[in-house]
Amino acid sequence: MKTISIVVPESAVMQAVAGPQYCFTAVNQFRSEAGKEPAFIVQLIGAKRSVKFNDGSFSVQTDKLIGEDIKSDLVIIPPLFGDLERAVKLNKKLGPWIIQQYESGAEIASLCEGAFLLANTGLLDGKKCSTHWGFIDLFREMYPKVDVQDGSIITEENRIYSSGGANSYWNLLLYLVEKYTDRQTAILLSKYFAIDINRQSQYMFAMFRGQKSHNDESIKLAQEYIEQNIDEKITVEELAEKACLGRRSFERRFREATSNSVLQYIQRVKMEAAKRSFETSRKNVNEVMFDVGYSDTKAFRATFRKITGLSPVEYRNMYNKVLMN
Repeated sequence: MKTISIVVPESAVMQAVAGPQYCFTAVNQFRSEAGKEPAFIVQLIGAKRSVKFNDGSFSVQTDKLIGEDIKSDLVIIPPLFGDLERAVKLNKKLGPWIIQQYESGAEIASLCEGAFLLANTGLLDGKKCSTHWGFIDLFREMYPKVDVQDGSIITEENRIYSSGGANSYWNLLLYLVEKYTDRQTAILLSKYFAIDINRQSQYMFAMFRGQKSHNDESIKLAQEYIEQNIDEKITVEELAEKACLGRRSFERRFREATSNSVLQYIQRVKMEAAKRSFETSRKNVNEVMFDVGYSDTKAFRATFRKITGLSPVEYRNMYNKVLMN
């Protein structure tokens, strides 16, 4: 049985506190009706026994306080509301507790603008993160060390999950339910709550679609070439030539446009293709490696782990539905 600790911050979105609680409690109810044991212990955690919302119109009673002995398998951080800089300061007492839970082995999931509170702990430094598209510029300004994913719905790295804006956090909850129970339960939950469980659009974790919201057509040409030639070993010089730019100018403009170096972009495109192959085919690691243009097994495995937080075999065993059938 997994212990789910839902943080109750001040200035939080109340519905996004109740939503995860409802989600995991509903799973327990489904299992009970099927004659199975509950899968989750669900608890509300806060710095105060009673946390008020909407200028005092509503309040939530926490089950435990952060000073108590708490062991979590998963910590969920709901989105903050209003002045986000002020909201982060209001909840500074929660930061050390979140860090302690992570260091004790818990996974952490931030929902929407909950990423601001999570980033303030430093746990996201150097890692990928999703948040509401409308607050990405502010997020980058406040937390420049975090690799915020432009347009991504959901990301995952090193036991830390985050979701994009508004109700997309339900896609993250669905993934977590499947991870901790099974695919059938996640499908049942998606039908019960009328949530799209389509992997291709919202369900995949750390989906790298490439940042193409810029207006640099030369860089877009290079991006498209990378994505259309995944099985090739592509050099910076080759791409610069296709973009009709000098190498130094090309690298500078590429980073400005995509927030990635050329090498990072190539690696992420190739690893995304590798992930899809591991998820949907029976190919072994070497076959997938060659398909995405790698010939060095050690380099492929190291790059894959760097981007996903898992080895190729761990990733395939966790996500591949074909092998499990």
